[in-house]
Amino acid sequence: MYDIIIIGGGPAGLSAAVYAARACLDTLLLEKQPMGGGQILNTAEVDNYLGFFDTNGFELGQKFTEHAQHLGVKPLMEEVVRIDCIGAVKKVVTEKQEYETKNIIYAAGAGHRKLGVPGEEEFAGKGVSYCATCDGAFFRGKTVAVIGGGDVALEDALFLANVCRKVFLIHRRDTFRGAKTLVERVNAVENIETVVDTVAKEISGEDTVKGLVCMDVKTGGQKSLAVDGVFIAVGMVPHTQLLEGQVKLDQNGYVIAGEDCKASVDGVFAVGDVRTKKVRQIVTAVSDGAVAVAGI
Repeated sequence: MYDIIIIGGGPAGLSAAVYAARACLDTLLLEKQPMGGGQILNTAEVDNYLGFFDTNGFELGQKFTEHAQHLGVKPLMEEVVRIDCIGAVKKVVTEKQEYETKNIIYAAGAGHRKLGVPGEEEFAGKGVSYCATCDGAFFRGKTVAVIGGGDVALEDALFLANVCRKVFLIHRRDTFRGAKTLVERVNAVENIETVVDTVAKEISGEDTVKGLVCMDVKTGGQKSLAVDGVFIAVGMVPHTQLLEGQVKLDQNGYVIAGEDCKASVDGVFAVGDVRTKKVRQIVTAVSDGAVAVAGI
């Protein structure tokens, strides 16, 4: 019987683990990936986390993990397949065994949203990517498209511009949703061409991606871009399937939880990217982890 089981080893989960260790709570941290750190491991540049103005996501994620391990937290690399969070004693079942706990801190994060257009699945890993920092090097000197209008899409375009000959940045609205500083940087890069009021309709190719069919949302006109790769950055989908039918979720699948991170069931806390909130950044994820432990 644990005091807390933390599901997910990203910034929110690791922060919760640090605070739980300092509070001398009997804690288990479960992470399905072979390395903790979560999504930030794939972030090329981090310049908005206080005190770390010149780092990348991999290094920052490693520091978070090392901090938790320094305090005695030893993550178990096991994937959770079922949760029973109703009642005083909650059960967390992994591929290997079943654990019991008084409290669950759910920090499972989110995954990449798909476009749902023809060719996306067919060319996944063959020119279609959801991670510019992971796969950008394969497109050195080539032409690629980035689809999206938020911070991630803008950051991906900037990263790819360093290695690619040409980057098309495609967004369905007439203005970008990302930070103004990122928009200014994108506009200042010569080999980035912004294509607004435009949506992707089809990804084409043979063995690998060769083109992208786009449609102007105002005129309905279509055109084809010759590209060697398509990087999709159109948002995230929360990994909350394990909580469906047990705690209240909003229409997009996020756990309904306020700034105290408490879900609709006693003893369940949602932290990081899985809960309803306006700002999903490293700093807010780390804050959630601390707040959740303080509420136990």
